[in-house]
Amino acid sequence: MSIHRDTKRGQFVFEFDRTIEGQRVRSRSRLPKAWTRTEADAFDRKESARLYALATGVARNRALIEDAISFYMADKKHLKTFKEAMRNLSALYGYYKGRYLDELPEVTARIAEAESATFAPASTRYKIALLRAACRWAWKKHGLGESDPGSRVQVPVVRNERHVYIRLPDLHRILRKCRNAQARAAIVVAFYTGMRLSEIMRATVDDGAFVVLDTKNGTAIKKLPIHPKLARYVRNWPLKCAKITVQSNFQKARTAAGYPHVHFHDIRHAAASELVNAGVDLYTVGAILGHKDPRSTKRYAHLNTESLANAIARIGAQKKAG
Repeated sequence: MSIHRDTKRGQFVFEFDRTIEGQRVRSRSRLPKAWTRTEADAFDRKESARLYALATGVARNRALIEDAISFYMADKKHLKTFKEAMRNLSALYGYYKGRYLDELPEVTARIAEAESATFAPASTRYKIALLRAACRWAWKKHGLGESDPGSRVQVPVVRNERHVYIRLPDLHRILRKCRNAQARAAIVVAFYTGMRLSEIMRATVDDGAFVVLDTKNGTAIKKLPIHPKLARYVRNWPLKCAKITVQSNFQKARTAAGYPHVHFHDIRHAAASELVNAGVDLYTVGAILGHKDPRSTKRYAHLNTESLANAIARIGAQKKAG
C-alpha cells in the first residue's frame, strides 16, 4: 500500500516509490481531508496502476476531471463561495464522470448544448467557467495533465443587456405609489443623475455636485452637478436608510403602479434615454454614466435617430448670406 495517514494534518498521503523496468518512479500527493480510508485506497489502486502503465509505456499521463475537481474542492474550502461551487460542480458530474482532463473541451461543449434549453445562458456560462477554473487549478498546483486543460474551452458569450426604458410620466406614477420618503429620493436622484443605486447610497454632496468615491481607495470616481430638480432632496443628504429599504419599497411601488417588469437599474437607462433624446452626444452620455468601455454606451445609439437625421440634413446645406 502507498497510503499512510498524516495524523498532524488529519489527511491521507499517497506516496509511490518503485523501480519499474530499471526506472525509479516516484509520486507524492496529499489527499483531500474529507476522504475516508476507502476513498484513499481506491485512489491508491487507480493511481498506482496509472503510474505503472506510464512507466511501461502502456499509457500516457492522463488525469481524470474527477481528480482535478477533488483537488480543487479540497484547496478551496476556505472560500465564501465554496458551497455554491461544490453544488454546481456536483450537478455537472454526469458530464465529466470518467472523462480525462484533455477531453475538457468536448465535455464543456456538451454541457453548453445540453443545458441551453433548460438554464439561463449566464448560469451555463458560470458552470463552464467554474469547471475550467477547477481543472486549470489542478493542472497548475498539482501537476495533473500534460498541458493546460482549459486552453481550448469555449465559454459561451452572454448578452444580457436590458432595453427597458421608462419615461418621466411612468416615473411619476411609480413615485406616487412609493410610501417611503428615502426611497422616493433615491428614485428621483437616479433619474436625474443616471447613477446606480450603489453609487447613490454612498454619494456625498460637495460644492453643488454629487461625489462618488471608490470603495477600494477612497478616490473620486464620479462627480456630477446636481440638477435643479434635486435641490429639495439633497438638503439632508446622504440617505439615512439601507439599500434593501430602497429596493423593497421600489419593488412595491413599481408593481402597484403597473410596472412589475421595471427594475431600479432601468431608471439609469431612462436617464440615458432622456439625455440622448435631448441631443446629448454619446461620448458625454458615457461620461455621465461612468462607462469605462464605450461599447457600454453604444446600446443607446438607436435612440438618437432624431439627432442623426438633423446631422444628415446638414450635408450639403448652404449657409444663408448675412
